[in-house]
Amino acid sequence: MRAATTLCALSALLVTGLSVDWTGRQHHRRQPHIIFILTDDQGYNDIGYHNPSIRTPTLDKLAAEGVKLENYYVQPICTPSRSQLITGRYQIHTGLQHSIIRPRQPSCLPPHMDTLPQRLREAGYATHLVGKWHLGFYRKACLPTRKGFDSFFGSLTGSVDYYSYGSCDGPGLCGYDLHDNEVVAWGHEGRYSTLLYTQRVRKIVQEHDPTAKPLFLLLSLQAVHTPLQPPKSYIYPYRHMSNLARRKFAAMVSTVDEAVHNVTYALRKFGFYRNSVIIYSTDNGAQPFTGGSNWPLRGRKGTYWEGGVRGVAFVHSPLLRRRRRVSRDLLHITDWFPTLVHLAGANTSQSEGLDGFDVWSTISEGKASPRQEILHNIDPMHRPPAPVPKKKTPEHGKGPPGSLKRVLRPTSSKPKKKKKRKKSVLKQESKRVGPQRRTGSKLKPLPKSKVKTKSKVPVDALDHPASQTERRPKARPGWHRNVTVPGTTWYKPQAQAQTRSPFSSESSGAPYEEWSPLPPGPSRPAPRAEEVREQVQPVWDTSVQAAIRVGDWKLLTGDPGHGDWVPPQMLTTLPGRWWNLERTSSSSSSSSSSSSSSSSSQKCVWLFNISGDPFERWDVAEQRPDVVQRLLRRLAAHNRTAVPVRFPPDDPLANPQHHGGAWVPWVGEEEVEEEKGEQVEEAEKGHKGADRKGKDKKKKKKKKKNKQSKRCKLCKLRSFFLQLNTKMMSSQI
Repeated sequence: MRAATTLCALSALLVTGLSVDWTGRQHHRRQPHIIFILTDDQGYNDIGYHNPSIRTPTLDKLAAEGVKLENYYVQPICTPSRSQLITGRYQIHTGLQHSIIRPRQPSCLPPHMDTLPQRLREAGYATHLVGKWHLGFYRKACLPTRKGFDSFFGSLTGSVDYYSYGSCDGPGLCGYDLHDNEVVAWGHEGRYSTLLYTQRVRKIVQEHDPTAKPLFLLLSLQAVHTPLQPPKSYIYPYRHMSNLARRKFAAMVSTVDEAVHNVTYALRKFGFYRNSVIIYSTDNGAQPFTGGSNWPLRGRKGTYWEGGVRGVAFVHSPLLRRRRRVSRDLLHITDWFPTLVHLAGANTSQSEGLDGFDVWSTISEGKASPRQEILHNIDPMHRPPAPVPKKKTPEHGKGPPGSLKRVLRPTSSKPKKKKKRKKSVLKQESKRVGPQRRTGSKLKPLPKSKVKTKSKVPVDALDHPASQTERRPKARPGWHRNVTVPGTTWYKPQAQAQTRSPFSSESSGAPYEEWSPLPPGPSRPAPRAEEVREQVQPVWDTSVQAAIRVGDWKLLTGDPGHGDWVPPQMLTTLPGRWWNLERTSSSSSSSSSSSSSSSSSQKCVWLFNISGDPFERWDVAEQRPDVVQRLLRRLAAHNRTAVPVRFPPDDPLANPQHHGGAWVPWVGEEEVEEEKGEQVEEAEKGHKGADRKGKDKKKKKKKKKNKQSKRCKLCKLRSFFLQLNTKMMSSQI
């Protein structure tokens, strides 16, 4: 009888999702322990199962026994990737579209936006962060412990010395950067950061009871970011590598592999492993200048080519239903927020505006990914530099007085003959034109055979040649648009109506389709200039740096960054410090292999079929203008939801010399409250101002009239004196 009752009790507990061990303690099986390991600057070719020359036995084994994510994307630099992991939103929705957060910048995550650790904490998790933060710290409200983490041990800035924990934001602006919660953790100099962080993780796991509360642990290693400082014992296995930077980089990858081995060993030892999910991911692509490798992908860290945004990642867990496989479904770093929240048994309904998807069924069961599109970024502040016009060299004999061009003038008589011919031609033309001008008669029109008319103008042309600008209404340079030629009307070709791209664009809310102009005729009178301007509808400013992936297609506009394919061990020297390598501004090097080098500097639109061309060798933008137009509309649709870019200037008060030699928050909470009060007052004024708009408009109109009347008097005086001046000059001439 007792056995029957115990069996019934156990079955009831199993039905409710609880499990009981023989000590009587209960824990939730539905809430697994989540261990997220995030590396820094690890490229596609910097792991053993992609490159056998890199020794990562632990990572290779975990990936082989789990699910390798081979179509997984991150952001090209540190701050954007970490912000999208923590918030689950694109960076256009957090204001972090441009570059990274520098140590002296008063910027961080938006205060009103919820984070992943906050949602997991509400679900009953213990949340811990060990390692790199790099999401701003100018005030205490920006610190990890104020963003949902129960504890924090690591660095706040982007690049830290592995032994001294010194961080620099330029020459002479260095400070100590190692923190334990909200206090500076002095006294750890000389201890290698990767080993130090691993020891802290082991301590957290050892002190936490796996049956009492689920654990969320984010191990954000600074490896393999510069500076290249591996322990000497890890360099010896790579002594055959001739490239010193590559040798040190590979040694640092091995330190990461050993750290993951120690973490997984601790999970097994202290009873976490059987109910855990281990996620391994990089934050962006590698930097070949510092020993990393993205081969055979194109580009590097800081660019929107595949080498900068294709991430190395895998999931290892005993809870996976289908293991030992490779997933090629489209995934993005924003997907971890809803995926982990749902995995924890919580609800994301309170998190408004998420850009990620719940992809656990895709990872665990092999189902199709709900994600079909990735907005890599829209950075309105990053524009290519204006091309420098070439200086025209003066011809022989046409230089300034006393120059070598005049001294070395040739003595041949050919130029004189040419001048005589030109004069004779001009005299003949003046004889033809002169009488007509004197009599006031009109010039004879040219014969129709000599007029070159085009029946159609390529609407989806990617680059507008200078020869076509005369036939098109002037608009802002760089706008990719459907253009109306003066004297034309629109029609929709039947061929374009039948052909469709492999993805639908009805959801984009585009106001028009691909149209082509017809030449004017008797039934189609030439429209006025005002009508032409109304018909011009700009789609997207292609000078803006942006990148989007929809289905198999990937579109890049503006300056995507350094676009070479760099094999490993090709670059042996480091041209500059790390902060000069975060974002490249070279546009001439980002040309595709199918285009010439002369036109690459002017090119601003690229289109690739990533499934058929994963290495971005063939640009098909000119062959598929219909796809270009659809993706440009998607960019425009996303841009309508973007918030203003937050990229404030550096604050001199952040200098570590003012704070005991360490990087710490430098803006007090009182100042922040004052700023909030000002913002609230402005918002209230905005609400009240809705009722006062009529009065304000009337006042503005009166002011404008007064200004215009004053300006009119000045204009009359100026015009009077200009007329006098012109008469005097004409009489003198």
